Amino acid sequence: MSYQPQWDGRSGYGGKRRKFLWKLPLILLGMGLLLFGALEVFITLHDGSNIVGEPKVMVIFGCQVKPDGPSILLRDRLDTALDYLEAHPDMTVVVTGGKGDDEHMSEAQCMYNYLTEHGVNGENILMEDQSRSTWQNANYTLDLLARNGYDIAEDVLLVSSGFHLSRIEMLWDRARVARLSNETYNDQYISTLAAPVSHFPSAVQMFFREPLALVKSFVFDR
Repeated sequence: MSYQPQWDGRSGYGGKRRKFLWKLPLILLGMGLLLFGALEVFITLHDGSNIVGEPKVMVIFGCQVKPDGPSILLRDRLDTALDYLEAHPDMTVVVTGGKGDDEHMSEAQCMYNYLTEHGVNGENILMEDQSRSTWQNANYTLDLLARNGYDIAEDVLLVSSGFHLSRIEMLWDRARVARLSNETYNDQYISTLAAPVSHFPSAVQMFFREPLALVKSFVFDR
């Protein structure tokens, strides 16, 4: 008599499918961690200062305003800008950032006050005080510069926290390309000035937040 294998319900297509479904969360988790790691590497590669030539315009990107003045992150950016302006006092400075729901003044106004209190000539400062996001920061600042007679095809110096610079570079380049013809835009270099992050809890928060913000901006900010 020949032996006939018995179906036990644990093998065949159904069994393989169940095994795959059990592994699927681990597969998705692994893919998510790989993507997160790749994004962190990309952010790290762009988190340092990189200045080419002699930019004539500095753009400082805003951050939260506290009741007693700039937050620690914003003060880090402003102090970094002030250090650079000591050797370049004639630069035009654009401070950019609107008023959040939990802020008593716009980020641009707060930055203007801080810079002038530390010796910067207020006549050299332009304020963009309507934006509520990094994408708006870039677009509204480019429009402001154009209205004031600046050539937006020329290089500028973008100032922010190191973790923020990869997203700023991407969005600034995207916004500027949209405003320039192929003949005018020749892949101009974007100079950056990286501020340190002296507030450790903020550094930890941004380590997890910024990769998600980078993906969001890449997909939706257009």
